[in-house]
Amino acid sequence: MNYILSIDQGTTGTTALLINTQTFAIDHKVNFEFPQHYPKPGWVEHDLDDIWHSVQMSVKEVLSSSNVDANHIKCIGITNQRETTCAFDLNGTPLAKAIVWQDRRTSKFCQSLKDDGVEELFKSKTGLPLDPYFSGTKIHWLLNNNQLVKKHSEVKKLRFGTIDTYLLYKLSGQSSFKTDATNASRTLLMDLETGDWDSELLNILGVDQSTLPEICDSFTDYGTTKGLQFLPDGIPITCLLGDQQAALFGQAGVKKGDMKCTYGTGAFLLLNTGEDIVHSENGLLTTCAYKHNEQMYYALEGSSYIAGAAVQWVRDNLGFIDTSPAIEELARTIKNLEEMENVLFLPFFSGLGSPYWKPDAKGALIGLTRDTGRSHIARACLEGICLSINDIIKAFEQDSNTKLNSLKVDGGAVANNLLLEMQSTFSNLNIIRPEVIETTAFGAGLGAYIGSGAVKLDEVMNLWKEDKTFSPLKEKDYFYKKTELWNHVIKKLYL
Repeated sequence: MNYILSIDQGTTGTTALLINTQTFAIDHKVNFEFPQHYPKPGWVEHDLDDIWHSVQMSVKEVLSSSNVDANHIKCIGITNQRETTCAFDLNGTPLAKAIVWQDRRTSKFCQSLKDDGVEELFKSKTGLPLDPYFSGTKIHWLLNNNQLVKKHSEVKKLRFGTIDTYLLYKLSGQSSFKTDATNASRTLLMDLETGDWDSELLNILGVDQSTLPEICDSFTDYGTTKGLQFLPDGIPITCLLGDQQAALFGQAGVKKGDMKCTYGTGAFLLLNTGEDIVHSENGLLTTCAYKHNEQMYYALEGSSYIAGAAVQWVRDNLGFIDTSPAIEELARTIKNLEEMENVLFLPFFSGLGSPYWKPDAKGALIGLTRDTGRSHIARACLEGICLSINDIIKAFEQDSNTKLNSLKVDGGAVANNLLLEMQSTFSNLNIIRPEVIETTAFGAGLGAYIGSGAVKLDEVMNLWKEDKTFSPLKEKDYFYKKTELWNHVIKKLYL
């Protein structure tokens, strides 16, 4: 029996997942969380040693718990939190904590670049606005603020990468320094048309191209494992995909017009635009969906920085629930929706993303009265997630000039039926949940099998299966009023 090992390195933890190559069923999965670091307000960091440890432990445990011999792993796929930026030396030793995609420390620098009039240049070449979210300004910050990074740059022993590059470098015994086009497209440094690093953009941000990895197809030979204590040498690593593109792939979203939303730490929507680069007029991003056989395929993307993380905040900071799934039961205790009409939870702890792009926005909880309790705030939290996503869906409809009828969803939060019922009603479309909600890891696993040469792309895309469809609820008047209130408050507080 052979297996595909999929490593899903996320914002709060790493999941190792085994896929049976005969049935393409998920055999086992294990997740290991790691600490988050918040050294200053708006700063978010990860310790790369913690991330590497979480990868080792999750892989060890998934092999042990499934009783699978590591020699039966046919190939490895990696998917990762995007934009999070790593600096390390030629030995793979971290030179600084990774700056996480949620980090806002480069807000002022982004504004200075806008003031210099170069934002349209970046947008036209990369499909991205100048925002702290993306890797390029994080690299600039490290080069200008970290002495160890500076020293290694001076002696030509510095390497930058997103998480995929760092893990590939470690897994391959420091022999493979590469990335794929989906991750590279999130750096503010890759030209979408050519699929290569852009010298003009590198120059503006002061980045030496020699410090950056080679950009490759998403499904290809990235090298093999070497010198690891937890995996044997010689296992091919055959797929790298940014997490949201992996989720689109795991949702069989390979064709123009396919759309998905992943509810993770944040919420991310992708609409496949095929071989066409579509530049948004409504605050969306243009990005690479995947690169296959040297052909780039593109997507429009909307990003809400906080989704599941809002539930974690209710759990950890307010102490209202013991586990994240418990928020559904608490929120369902609200029977009279009139009690909720003025309560709004604006989950902008890391700024306001698509379609507004206000990096300095802060979260808010408003409309409270003396009778407001835990259950009201719990439901408002879920509503805030849905309303953030609804703003992105409306932007998709405006850019595509089409009324969208359905949305495929995935991620841990989609086990929450109430969340999906509310999303369907706020957005007035059918929400389709697949049987496999671990679509990010599943997509990377399928990509790895394609990259190994075992199957062709169109052969594995028939494996997607539906679990349940959620349709709009009857209480549409309440949801309409709440959306109107949301729009009013967004304009008043943030725009």
